[in-house]
Amino acid sequence: MKIDLTINGAAHSFEVHPGTLLMELLRKEGVFSVKHGCETGECGTCTVLIDGRSINSCIYLAAQAHGKSIVTVEGLGTPEKMHPIQAAFVETGAVQCGYCTPAMVLASHELLSQNLEPTEADVRDALSGQLCRCTGYVKPVEAVMLAARRMKEGGHREEGLSSHREADDSPGRRQASLR
Repeated sequence: MKIDLTINGAAHSFEVHPGTLLMELLRKEGVFSVKHGCETGECGTCTVLIDGRSINSCIYLAAQAHGKSIVTVEGLGTPEKMHPIQAAFVETGAVQCGYCTPAMVLASHELLSQNLEPTEADVRDALSGQLCRCTGYVKPVEAVMLAARRMKEGGHREEGLSSHREADDSPGRRQASLR
């Protein structure tokens, strides 16, 4: 089946098998920030943003992404010009081993695109779908709070993301918990 989608701002068309997972398609296309973890939607390392919302791509069919916009961490910034969230993760030492970092950055992006004044509880909730064995979540929470302050002070606005949050119980939404 043919699908059309946008990945990090670039339009793409693919011929895929109906059972192809979005994670498989992205990794086949060289998007390696989308990690292969649990295959059950529990660890969150495969997180991508679809139309601004965090989705676990290991349980989301590529065909479901037809006509949608996908953002991975590669689409946020470059090593030379990092997004404020990426810079805050580096500055606070929140990257540790780095396996879950792309997913945490994207979950943080979703939160901060909607709320530049999050509480620590808001940040912990936003990161609850990404399991991390290295950080204990202290530094990632610090990084998101720092990024929020900087983005608010700098008037940083995200384009192309929804301005409000809607309930979504579809497969692929955050499932793990930090609480």
